[in-house]
Amino acid sequence: MNIQIFGTKKNQDARKAERWFKERRIRAQYIDMNEKGISRGELRSVAQACGGLDNLIDDACRDQDALALVKYISPAQREDAVLEHPQVLKLPIVRNGKHAAVGYRPEVYESWKD
Repeated sequence: MNIQIFGTKKNQDARKAERWFKERRIRAQYIDMNEKGISRGELRSVAQACGGLDNLIDDACRDQDALALVKYISPAQREDAVLEHPQVLKLPIVRNGKHAAVGYRPEVYESWKD
């Protein structure tokens, strides 16, 4: 498995996901969204695995101005807006190759072990 966890240090679910893999001795690369962020290719891959970019957007994010900008612009411009304002993404984003899960989803992580 090639696990990547995108999250922030303050995000409790991201810490829980990281701990889930550590407890099972599965190597996971943690990427702090505040320091590095997510690339356009990674965002596209995760969005495709999760059923579209709209499924990655957190309607309860703290930055409601950025959320309004991202949600109400044309779909063609939405990807650029999300890359500019990554705080609107649901976290953690856990990626295993072409598979991905958004939020803390241990049942999905378990299915990747097979």
